[in-house]
Formats: sequence, C-alpha cells, structure tokens
Amino acid sequence: MQNSIQNKKIVITGGAGFIGSNLCDYFLKNNNQIVCLDNFSTGFKHNVEAFLSNPNFTLIEGDIRDLETCKKAVENADYVLHQAALGSVPRSINDPITSNEVNVSGFLNMLQASKDANVKRFVYAASSSTYGDSEALPKVEDNIGKPLSPYAITKYVNELYADVFSKTYGIETIGLRYFNVFGRHQTPNGAYAAVIPKFISLFINHESPIINGDGNYSRDFTFIDNVIQMNELALQTQNSAAINQVYNTAFGERTTLNELIKYIKEFLLPYDSEIENVSCIYGPNRGGDIPHSLASIDKAKELLGYNPKYSIKEGLKESIDWYWKNLKTE
Repeated sequence: MQNSIQNKKIVITGGAGFIGSNLCDYFLKNNNQIVCLDNFSTGFKHNVEAFLSNPNFTLIEGDIRDLETCKKAVENADYVLHQAALGSVPRSINDPITSNEVNVSGFLNMLQASKDANVKRFVYAASSSTYGDSEALPKVEDNIGKPLSPYAITKYVNELYADVFSKTYGIETIGLRYFNVFGRHQTPNGAYAAVIPKFISLFINHESPIINGDGNYSRDFTFIDNVIQMNELALQTQNSAAINQVYNTAFGERTTLNELIKYIKEFLLPYDSEIENVSCIYGPNRGGDIPHSLASIDKAKELLGYNPKYSIKEGLKESIDWYWKNLKTE
C-alpha cells in the first residue's frame, strides 16, 4: 500500500457508528483533521469519546437529512468518507420511508454539499445488497440483479447519483460495496444487530443463538481492517481509471453460518470452556435474504492495489478478544 494519508481534512459521516468510528480512529492516528457528523440514531457516543480531547477531532451532532448541516460539515474539507446510513434489510422492510429519507435524500445532501465545497473526492459506503436476485457467484461489479429490499434500492440509487454527479459536475466519487463487515465497535444489541457480534455476545452469556434457516446460507464476512484499507486506497488512488467506480469490499471467501458458529465457539473456548455446551436454535429463513454471497475482488486488486490482510478466522480471533474484554467490563 502507498504511504498513509496525512495532514488532510476528512469528513466522516456516521463517524460514531461501527465502521465510521474505526475510520475516525485510523485517520486520526495518521495526523489528519477529522470532522465526525452523526445524529446518534445508530451510532454511539462511547465510540468517539476517546477522540473528544484530540484537537484534530471535531464532532458535529447533526442529521444528513438537513442540507445546511451537511454544508457546515464539509467546509474546507479535502475528502468525505460517507458512512452514514440506516442499515439492515429487515429495518428497511419495516420502515421503507425513513430508510429512503436517510439513505437517498441524506446521501444526495452530502453529495451536493461536497460538490459545492469543491471536495476533492467523495468515497461512500455502497452495499453488496445491490446484487439483489442475481444468483451468479462470485459477485462481479458489473453484473447485478433486481433489488430484494427497500434498503438495497436505496444503496443502488446512491451509486446512480454518484455516477451522475461525477459525469455532470466532475466531483470524484468511489463507491465501496461492503460485504458483511465485522469487528471491534460493532454493537451486539438491538433488533437489527449483525450476526457476528450478536452470536459472540450470546455465547459469552451462555445463550443459544437463533440461526435463520438450516445454517447453510453463506456470506463473504469481511474484517474491519480490510475495509479501512479499501477506504484509504480509494482516497489515495491517482489512477484515473479507478475513479468514478464501484468496488466490492470483501475478503473473497464465503463462510456458511454453521461454519461461522463453529469458528466462534472454537475461538471463545480458551476464554470459557462452558461455551462448548451452548447449542444453536434453527428458525425460519428471513425475508429479503439471499442464500449466498461471495465477492470477486479482482477489480479492487487491479485498479486500487487492494490486498486484504484478514481472513474470517484472523478477524474473528481479534474481534472475540475485543468483545471478551469489552462485554465483560460493561
């Protein structure tokens, strides 16, 4: 990878969330000026508390659905890392209106504000849900199907808006289609918690996880440090062919839920041998879910020089160590 980005002003929307707070931490450590914009609807103040005393960190508590707030956040910024969104397929099925307001109108506000402020590059969180009903594996960027949820529609619209803004106004955009990201700071709590932190937390508490379906659905689980690498590469690239593109952001291997359970138990056993006796409960499949997901990362390797360091097992070991320390001290 090229040298780290330093001495830049970077706006991170959703900076108090899981991915956003990890990006804040990384870019602060590399001597950048960080502006975190978050309304704490899904992010947490405790994720950014450690940064508040850093003179290079500014927290704006505000909503991307307000254009003036977006304009304030991007003043004199070099880059924007747009992570703010209402995630979760089930959440969007339960409340498509709010998902659209945040993920489409909020996205457009940030894109417009960034264009008006002459931000050099706008890198945004896209989603693997954009592949929809396409059954082809691995998932290749140019081959998508019809969206299967309101959430998937909103993330595809983001890509369309970014493309139009790049071609019409000249702002540089890069979209990162995240595949099942996991790692430190990801909350295990709430109705829409992701599967890995939820399962880890349940096992630590000797409670049985509920698996949707027979456990043979598979995902390309992607550790947070691989995602940080992709965001930095997207900001750094000087390759004109790499700009105004969308990239899969993944490890490039798939793991079934049954395999995931096996790994989690294996890595938790050194901390608590009783976890061996905790079994799983199998329930019905979840609406809007696709059976299998696997990313091709060839495009990111070729155009951005992406080289993911963490497999699911390596990422799980680090994550479980973090959760064990943090869940036990809460």
